[in-house]
Amino acid sequence: MIEHRPFHSLGVLRRDWLHARLHFRVGDIGRAEHAPLGPLHVWNDDEFAPHSGFGLHAHRDVEIVTWVRSGAITHEDDAGNRARLVADSVQVMSAGSTIFHAERNDEDKPARLFQIWLRPRTPGGTPRWATRACAREYREGRFVTLASGDPGDVRTGALPINADARVMVATLRAGASVKRTMSGTRTAYLVSDHGDIDVGSLRVGARDGVAIRREREISLTAHQDTDVVIVELL
Repeated sequence: MIEHRPFHSLGVLRRDWLHARLHFRVGDIGRAEHAPLGPLHVWNDDEFAPHSGFGLHAHRDVEIVTWVRSGAITHEDDAGNRARLVADSVQVMSAGSTIFHAERNDEDKPARLFQIWLRPRTPGGTPRWATRACAREYREGRFVTLASGDPGDVRTGALPINADARVMVATLRAGASVKRTMSGTRTAYLVSDHGDIDVGSLRVGARDGVAIRREREISLTAHQDTDVVIVELL
Protein backbone atom coordinates (compact mmCIF):
# COMPACT_ATOMS: atom_id res chain seq x y z
CA MET A 1 0.00 0.00 0.00
CA ILE A 2 1.27 3.45 -0.94
CA GLU A 3 -0.14 6.49 0.91
CA HIS A 4 0.44 9.94 -0.58
CA ARG A 5 0.83 12.90 1.81
CA PRO A 6 0.89 16.02 -0.40
CA PHE A 7 3.00 18.90 0.86
CA HIS A 8 -0.04 21.21 1.15
CA SER A 9 -1.73 18.68 3.48
CA LEU A 10 1.08 18.65 6.05
CA GLY A 11 0.89 20.37 9.42
CA VAL A 12 2.37 23.86 9.57
CA LEU A 13 4.52 25.33 12.35
CA ARG A 14 5.57 28.98 12.09
CA ARG A 15 7.69 31.13 14.33
CA ASP A 16 9.37 34.43 13.55
CA TRP A 17 12.47 32.54 12.45
CA LEU A 18 11.23 28.99 11.74
CA HIS A 19 8.94 27.68 9.01
CA ALA A 20 8.25 23.95 9.28
CA ARG A 21 6.02 21.41 7.58
CA LEU A 22 5.27 18.30 9.63
CA HIS A 23 4.96 14.95 7.82
CA PHE A 24 3.67 13.38 11.04
CA ARG A 25 1.16 14.87 13.44
CA VAL A 26 2.86 16.43 16.49
CA GLY A 27 0.56 17.29 19.38
CA ASP A 28 -2.42 19.05 17.82
CA ILE A 29 -0.50 20.13 14.68
CA GLY A 30 -1.29 18.16 11.55
CA ARG A 31 -3.86 15.63 10.45
CA ALA A 32 -4.88 12.76 12.69
CA GLU A 33 -4.32 10.29 9.84
CA HIS A 34 -0.66 11.35 9.60
CA ALA A 35 0.15 8.94 12.42
CA PRO A 36 3.58 7.51 13.32
CA LEU A 37 4.98 4.73 11.18
CA GLY A 38 6.45 2.24 13.65
CA PRO A 39 9.33 3.99 15.46
CA LEU A 40 9.27 6.88 12.96
CA HIS A 41 7.18 9.63 14.57
CA VAL A 42 8.66 12.95 13.39
CA TRP A 43 9.81 14.09 9.95
CA ASN A 44 9.97 17.87 9.81
CA ASP A 45 10.76 19.90 6.70
CA ASP A 46 12.43 22.90 8.38
CA GLU A 47 13.69 26.27 7.21
CA PHE A 48 15.71 28.37 9.67
CA ALA A 49 16.03 32.08 9.00
CA PRO A 50 19.57 33.56 9.03
CA HIS A 51 21.09 34.13 12.49
CA SER A 52 18.42 32.17 14.34
CA GLY A 53 17.72 28.77 15.83
CA PHE A 54 17.12 26.74 18.95
CA GLY A 55 19.06 27.61 22.08
CA LEU A 56 20.25 25.00 24.54
CA HIS A 57 17.46 22.51 25.26
CA ALA A 58 17.10 18.89 26.37
CA HIS A 59 16.14 15.64 24.64
CA ARG A 60 15.92 12.12 26.01
CA ASP A 61 15.05 8.70 24.62
CA VAL A 62 15.00 9.72 20.99
CA GLU A 63 17.22 9.13 17.94
CA ILE A 64 17.44 12.32 15.83
CA VAL A 65 18.76 12.21 12.27
CA THR A 66 19.27 15.59 10.58
CA TRP A 67 19.92 15.90 6.83
CA VAL A 68 21.06 19.39 5.75
CA ARG A 69 19.63 20.23 2.33
CA SER A 70 20.98 23.76 1.86
CA GLY A 71 22.77 26.37 3.93
CA ALA A 72 24.45 25.30 7.16
CA ILE A 73 23.55 24.49 10.77
CA THR A 74 25.80 24.78 13.82
CA HIS A 75 25.39 22.10 16.50
CA GLU A 76 26.65 22.39 20.08
CA ASP A 77 25.94 20.09 23.05
CA ASP A 78 26.84 19.59 26.70
CA ALA A 79 29.14 16.67 25.84
CA GLY A 80 31.55 19.11 24.20
CA ASN A 81 30.60 18.41 20.58
CA ARG A 82 30.48 21.37 18.22
CA ALA A 83 30.27 21.32 14.43
CA ARG A 84 29.12 23.36 11.46
CA LEU A 85 27.06 21.09 9.21
CA VAL A 86 26.88 22.16 5.59
CA ALA A 87 24.56 20.94 2.83
CA ASP A 88 24.90 17.23 2.01
CA SER A 89 25.82 16.44 5.62
CA VAL A 90 24.00 14.17 8.05
CA GLN A 91 24.03 14.36 11.84
CA VAL A 92 22.95 11.61 14.23
CA MET A 93 22.20 12.37 17.87
CA SER A 94 21.24 9.56 20.25
CA ALA A 95 19.76 11.46 23.18
CA GLY A 96 20.01 8.51 25.57
CA SER A 97 19.25 9.35 29.20
CA THR A 98 19.45 13.13 28.42
CA ILE A 99 21.45 15.46 26.19
CA PHE A 100 21.35 19.27 26.04
CA HIS A 101 22.06 20.78 22.65
CA ALA A 102 21.65 23.93 20.59
CA GLU A 103 20.95 24.05 16.86
CA ARG A 104 21.44 27.37 15.10
CA ASN A 105 21.77 28.93 11.68
CA ASP A 106 24.69 31.32 12.13
CA GLU A 107 24.85 32.08 8.39
CA ASP A 108 23.65 35.00 6.26
CA LYS A 109 21.17 32.88 4.27
CA PRO A 110 18.38 30.44 5.22
CA ALA A 111 19.12 26.81 6.08
CA ARG A 112 16.87 23.97 4.97
CA LEU A 113 16.90 20.54 6.61
CA PHE A 114 14.94 17.37 7.21
CA GLN A 115 14.82 16.40 10.88
CA ILE A 116 13.77 12.81 11.54
CA TRP A 117 12.96 11.41 14.99
CA LEU A 118 12.87 7.70 15.81
CA ARG A 119 11.94 5.92 19.01
CA PRO A 120 14.93 4.00 20.35
CA ARG A 121 15.03 0.23 20.74
CA THR A 122 15.98 0.65 24.39
CA PRO A 123 15.60 3.77 26.56
CA GLY A 124 18.37 5.47 28.51
CA GLY A 125 22.06 4.97 27.96
CA THR A 126 24.93 7.34 27.22
CA PRO A 127 24.18 10.05 24.66
CA ARG A 128 26.09 9.83 21.35
CA TRP A 129 26.66 12.25 18.48
CA ALA A 130 28.28 11.86 15.06
CA THR A 131 28.25 13.43 11.62
CA ARG A 132 29.40 12.65 8.09
CA ALA A 133 29.20 14.13 4.59
CA CYS A 134 27.66 12.37 1.60
CA ALA A 135 28.66 14.06 -1.66
CA ARG A 136 26.12 14.26 -4.45
CA GLU A 137 28.32 12.39 -6.93
CA TYR A 138 28.69 9.49 -4.47
CA ARG A 139 24.93 8.93 -4.25
CA GLU A 140 23.96 9.67 -7.85
CA GLY A 141 21.68 6.97 -9.23
CA ARG A 142 21.76 4.86 -6.07
CA PHE A 143 20.75 4.85 -2.44
CA VAL A 144 23.47 5.40 0.16
CA THR A 145 22.75 4.52 3.79
CA LEU A 146 23.43 7.51 6.04
CA ALA A 147 22.42 6.05 9.41
CA SER A 148 21.19 2.65 10.49
CA GLY A 149 20.36 0.32 13.33
CA ASP A 150 21.67 -2.60 11.24
CA PRO A 151 25.27 -3.50 12.23
CA GLY A 152 25.98 -4.57 8.64
CA ASP A 153 25.20 -1.06 7.40
CA VAL A 154 27.41 0.44 10.11
CA ARG A 155 30.33 -1.75 9.03
CA THR A 156 30.08 -0.24 5.54
CA GLY A 157 30.06 3.38 6.71
CA ALA A 158 26.59 4.25 8.02
CA LEU A 159 26.35 6.13 11.30
CA PRO A 160 24.90 3.93 14.06
CA ILE A 161 21.48 4.60 15.58
CA ASN A 162 19.65 2.81 18.38
CA ALA A 163 16.49 2.24 16.33
CA ASP A 164 14.99 -0.35 13.99
CA ALA A 165 15.45 1.78 10.89
CA ARG A 166 17.86 2.84 8.18
CA VAL A 167 18.00 6.33 6.65
CA MET A 168 19.12 6.59 3.01
CA VAL A 169 19.52 9.21 0.31
CA ALA A 170 19.81 9.05 -3.48
CA THR A 171 20.35 11.71 -6.12
CA LEU A 172 18.31 11.12 -9.26
CA ARG A 173 18.74 13.04 -12.48
CA ALA A 174 15.72 13.80 -14.67
CA GLY A 175 14.64 10.59 -16.41
CA ALA A 176 16.63 8.29 -14.11
CA SER A 177 14.99 5.32 -12.41
CA VAL A 178 15.96 3.22 -9.41
CA LYS A 179 14.37 0.20 -7.76
CA ARG A 180 14.54 -0.75 -4.11
CA THR A 181 13.74 -4.19 -2.76
CA MET A 182 11.99 -3.82 0.55
CA SER A 183 13.28 -5.92 3.41
CA GLY A 184 12.40 -6.30 7.09
CA THR A 185 8.91 -4.95 7.75
CA ARG A 186 8.51 -3.79 4.11
CA THR A 187 7.55 -0.39 5.52
CA ALA A 188 9.12 2.95 4.60
CA TYR A 189 8.60 6.68 4.27
CA LEU A 190 10.16 8.83 1.57
CA VAL A 191 10.33 12.45 0.44
CA SER A 192 11.59 13.91 -2.84
CA ASP A 193 13.34 17.17 -1.99
CA HIS A 194 13.07 19.39 -5.06
CA GLY A 195 11.63 17.51 -8.03
CA ASP A 196 8.63 15.43 -9.07
CA ILE A 197 9.00 11.66 -9.08
CA ASP A 198 6.89 8.60 -9.82
CA VAL A 199 6.61 6.07 -7.00
CA GLY A 200 5.31 3.11 -8.94
CA SER A 201 2.33 4.57 -10.81
CA LEU A 202 1.85 7.46 -8.36
CA ARG A 203 3.09 10.95 -9.34
CA VAL A 204 4.58 12.68 -6.30
CA GLY A 205 5.49 16.36 -6.09
CA ALA A 206 8.55 17.93 -4.53
CA ARG A 207 8.45 17.77 -0.70
CA ASP A 208 5.40 15.47 -0.70
CA GLY A 209 5.60 12.47 1.60
CA VAL A 210 4.93 8.84 0.73
CA ALA A 211 4.21 6.15 3.33
CA ILE A 212 4.83 2.62 2.05
CA ARG A 213 3.46 -0.50 3.73
CA ARG A 214 3.64 -4.17 2.76
CA GLU A 215 5.37 -3.58 -0.59
CA ARG A 216 8.03 -6.02 -1.81
CA GLU A 217 9.64 -3.49 -4.15
CA ILE A 218 9.39 0.20 -4.95
CA SER A 219 10.30 1.76 -8.28
CA LEU A 220 11.19 5.46 -8.51
CA THR A 221 11.51 7.59 -11.66
CA ALA A 222 12.55 11.25 -11.53
CA HIS A 223 10.92 13.91 -13.70
CA GLN A 224 13.37 16.59 -12.55
CA ASP A 225 16.73 16.40 -10.82
CA THR A 226 16.11 15.66 -7.16
CA ASP A 227 17.34 14.06 -3.95
CA VAL A 228 15.16 11.34 -2.40
CA VAL A 229 15.45 10.61 1.32
CA ILE A 230 13.91 7.39 2.61
CA VAL A 231 13.54 5.79 6.03
CA GLU A 232 13.13 2.01 5.92
CA LEU A 233 11.89 0.21 9.02
CA LEU A 234 13.85 -2.94 9.86
